[in-house]
Amino acid sequence: MTELRSRIESSPLYNEDLAPASAERRHWGTYNFAALWISMSVNILTYMLAASLIQGGMNWRQAIATIFIGNVIVLAPMLLNSHPGAKYGIPFPVLARASFGVLGANIAAVLRALVACGWFGIQAWIGGEAISTLLATLAPGWKNFAYGPAICFFVFWLINLAVVLKGIEYVRVLQGISAPILLGVGLLLLGWAYRSAGGFGPMFSVPSRFATLPEFLKFLVPALNGTVGFWATVSLNIPDFTRFARNQREQMIGQALALPTTMTLYAFVGIVVTSATVVIYGTAIWDPVQLLSRFHSPVAVVISLIAILLATLNVNIGANVVSPANDFSNLWPRGISFRTGGVITCFMGIALMPWKLLANYSTFVLGWLGGYAAFLGPVAGIMICDYFVIRRRVLLVNDLYLRNGTYEYSRGFNWRAVIALALGAGTALAGLAIPSVRVLYDYSWFVGFAVSFIAYYAMMRGSRTALTTAI
Repeated sequence: MTELRSRIESSPLYNEDLAPASAERRHWGTYNFAALWISMSVNILTYMLAASLIQGGMNWRQAIATIFIGNVIVLAPMLLNSHPGAKYGIPFPVLARASFGVLGANIAAVLRALVACGWFGIQAWIGGEAISTLLATLAPGWKNFAYGPAICFFVFWLINLAVVLKGIEYVRVLQGISAPILLGVGLLLLGWAYRSAGGFGPMFSVPSRFATLPEFLKFLVPALNGTVGFWATVSLNIPDFTRFARNQREQMIGQALALPTTMTLYAFVGIVVTSATVVIYGTAIWDPVQLLSRFHSPVAVVISLIAILLATLNVNIGANVVSPANDFSNLWPRGISFRTGGVITCFMGIALMPWKLLANYSTFVLGWLGGYAAFLGPVAGIMICDYFVIRRRVLLVNDLYLRNGTYEYSRGFNWRAVIALALGAGTALAGLAIPSVRVLYDYSWFVGFAVSFIAYYAMMRGSRTALTTAI
């Protein structure tokens, strides 16, 4: 046993950040997982996702239903991928080695990491926008400075980078207050909307802009796909968190209780306030920072924007650095530490140009959320099929950290998984190139998941490697 332990620790596939969580570290209970989802769900992007549905033409009932249904759907792969993390204490990139191979797992890990980098950049842009609006409130002449938003984005990006370099413990104090802060901002906006629009009646009376059922469905399908795609990222890397769970029951209950309810409740604020902007201004304003800039009370604007800055910093580090830092570390465990992976995330966040991703609701929901869902849906399908169907929840954990072991496949790559991924993503993306099958892209996550799941099962069914680890 000592010799095996020595082999694993000297393996190029091993470092302390990727090692299975020890019993001493596995103390997360129901409350911790519920608090995790409350903290991650109550954020500006939840508000913007919900608000974008109103701007796209839905009424408040249609938008609420879309958000709730989408989050109930994504809860299923979330809980399925949570199981191996809680059972074996391994993070997402290590779990991916079972299906993609000890080196092929980098394909899945990098896909997930790049999406997280994009989200990191989006949150940094929102924080920079808040700083710019804050400066414009204190010094109105700032509005006339053309490079103001870009400078403020860079300043907030540097703050994030400094936290990554110093260590995530620097924002641990903020973790407990980020959700209450944003809840307070949401209630402030809700109170303003109620008073300015003349009560809930006018807000709830804003009609749907869809005259017929086919028109509504044409928007609903990609909107629902985007809602699922919103958390498709974390549905993959959720083992990064459930590896610290005390047991399966507590992590499942905590997630099932908190994810759909918190997302729907905070989305309700975004939906109602955006409906009010239609009544007040004649157009839907989906960006809360831009909406706050229209307030007449400088004190309210300053307090709200500072609150958004603090909460955005905390959410960005917690939700968009932990996963890609592990994923980049998995590329070269001996050379890339968690901190180095976090620095790579920061720079990639700029390279993905978040200002373009947030240009309008169509780019955000149909382009960004729908686009990456075409890749993450297939990865989820392959991993879930591999763990539950092929291996029947049995993994040889030591071999996940060794070359020439069970998960070596062909020089470290399971090409069946790579082909299944290509088939799933290619089928979903075909909807972009061929107008007659646009529905494939509109349902990119679902289509990619189903095609890759079936293709992977068909190719792995007779694999001797799969059968030996399923015993």
